[in-house]
Amino acid sequence: MRIGLFATCLGDTLFPEAVKSTAVLLARLGHEVVFPPEQTCCGQMHVNTGYQREPVPLVRNFAEQFGDASIDAVVMPSGSCAGSVRHQHEIIAERYGDAALRAGVATVKSKTYELSEFLVDVLGVTGVGAYFPHRVTYHPTCHSLRMLRVGEKPLKLLRAVDSIDLVELPEADSCCGFGGTFALKNAETSTAMLQDKTRNITTTGAAVCTAGDSSCLMHIGGGLSRIASGTRTLHLAQILSSTRTSPYVLTEAVR
Repeated sequence: MRIGLFATCLGDTLFPEAVKSTAVLLARLGHEVVFPPEQTCCGQMHVNTGYQREPVPLVRNFAEQFGDASIDAVVMPSGSCAGSVRHQHEIIAERYGDAALRAGVATVKSKTYELSEFLVDVLGVTGVGAYFPHRVTYHPTCHSLRMLRVGEKPLKLLRAVDSIDLVELPEADSCCGFGGTFALKNAETSTAMLQDKTRNITTTGAAVCTAGDSSCLMHIGGGLSRIASGTRTLHLAQILSSTRTSPYVLTEAVR
């Protein structure tokens, strides 16, 4: 397949290794990965903050960059951005767009996937040749769990990783408290939610907490660092791209 890779804002600016790992993994599985260079933000943060008309140019650009018929699928290492493309873009196009935008959004929506659902649902694989000899716990992010409903797909992929010690996260489906601007506008509530999440993570004794969204991992990682837990965060794509011949070198977290 010819796969269009969407980097996301956080991937582009703060977590490029998650994006690179996605490309490496998909290429290793035998697919052509292309990166439309004019891609920008998907507009999620604008919509979530209440600005629905403003992201129309972003939605239009996304449809233009990834709507090419030669691109069989659009894949991104982010449940929240995939959720925005599949749900919010249609709302914006219907309310503020023209016929061309609505058609473009519909085309791209039908072939857009978060990484884990693309691997399991489209490619039909769970074992991707990954090797990661560390104790890991998994946090299901809200958008992937509740909007995309990826369910057990990330866990199926993790269970198939060679030498991994996968441990269940208590109260896994509880929000970490990030939620974009929610963490800024409701800082005390966000902090309390984060404390619950980091406490549950530390009880697992995991060296790594993984998830499918860099935004949540950024929030959780900050909390784990502040309490010197010894657990670090790592995107799911980075674990899945690690192999015996090219293993991910896990550095020690702050204790």
